[in-house]
Amino acid sequence: MIFGGVAGAIVAIGLTVLLIVIVGGDGDPFGSKAGPPADVRPPLAQACPAPTTAPSGAPTAVPSAPPPATGERTVDETAGISYQRYGAPWETWTDVWEAGTLRVPYRVGQHFVTEVYRGGSYHASILSAAVPAADNDAVTLDLECVGRQVAADVRAEYYPQPNRMEPLRDEVTTLGGRPAWVSQFRLRFSEAGLTATEELSAVAVIDVGKPTAAILYVSVPGTHKQFDYVIDEVLESVRPL
Repeated sequence: MIFGGVAGAIVAIGLTVLLIVIVGGDGDPFGSKAGPPADVRPPLAQACPAPTTAPSGAPTAVPSAPPPATGERTVDETAGISYQRYGAPWETWTDVWEAGTLRVPYRVGQHFVTEVYRGGSYHASILSAAVPAADNDAVTLDLECVGRQVAADVRAEYYPQPNRMEPLRDEVTTLGGRPAWVSQFRLRFSEAGLTATEELSAVAVIDVGKPTAAILYVSVPGTHKQFDYVIDEVLESVRPL
């Protein structure tokens, strides 16, 4: 009986100490733990954290200043870039395309309707936008990652599905003396009633020294290949504001 009483006392003391540790730890031994804080960063900042080293293939020399821009220009104050402006059949873009998971708001640029079919109107386009791509006040962007994300978003949201991609250019470069990533590709697709079955497109992401990246999206349907030259010409014409 004595040994039994001693053993019982030891168990009671152990339980008391355990309860003190548990209650003293967080005051709610049976409550649920608080979850991690919500990630409120922009989608691109979540998908593409700022790089700690220069991306492979990045230019190592400081680019020389580009020649001054000449001729008619499209100016996108929000994106922080300007680029060449064209005459007819190109017209000023007055709509907003903001589809996809990244919600890139294409508000500035030019376009023209290449055909109208039962699915709506089909366009050739030169559009620009600014999209948050860095944390808080950070200005270092993972251009390759952001560029690939934006190009994938364009492919998924603005073209008939499924489609096949033929990559033509995918590289870190400079546009207007600023670091940039350019992805150029031809997409092949088929949609009932649509005459176009392919399109030449390019997506450029330009680091303009802000938490937002400048996006330039250019597309020319295969029915109007005489305007394919516009893609390279517009990219070369980019200048920071």
